Amino acid sequence: MPFNLPNLLTWLRILLIPLLVGVYYLPTGWLGAGSANLWAAAFFVLASITDWLDGWLARRLGQTSAFGAFLDPVADKLMVAAALIVLVDLHRAPAVIALIIIGREIAISALREWMAKMGKSASVAVSFVGKLKTASQMIAIALLLYHAPLAGLPVAAAGTVLLMLAAVLTLVSMAYYLYLAARAWSEPRPG
Repeated sequence: MPFNLPNLLTWLRILLIPLLVGVYYLPTGWLGAGSANLWAAAFFVLASITDWLDGWLARRLGQTSAFGAFLDPVADKLMVAAALIVLVDLHRAPAVIALIIIGREIAISALREWMAKMGKSASVAVSFVGKLKTASQMIAIALLLYHAPLAGLPVAAAGTVLLMLAAVLTLVSMAYYLYLAARAWSEPRPG
């Protein structure tokens, strides 16, 4: 395992997960609901920033590694799944939406692994729709964790709309990746 700044940021993202979840399950009186929401949202936003920053730094500093390429998406999926499970438990997100998003992440990870074993990982590289899905999902989760109105804006309602959009984009991007994989699978194999 290469020890470098990008990988350290990825590990930090993983370490933020129990903090994000834990603020909601502290003994009564340790944090009020508003403080728990603020801390959880702050942990999630910090984790989301490290998600972008670790990849950018790895490319910028020439510190990409096979381990980092493995750990980064695992950290992302753990962070999103944990946050969605908390939101379902708090009745801020429908369970079916969480299942769609988490199920897609598992299915596409398995698809990418399978395509990599076939030597066709480039055929299911991240698409614009996938990036748009990730952006709407991250913003939605942060808003739903924070939950309270901010400067008169209905944060929870905006988060709910963005989460629904993320679920639609999740299904669209999954269909797109499955199409790309099917097309790559049907190509003649050399040799």
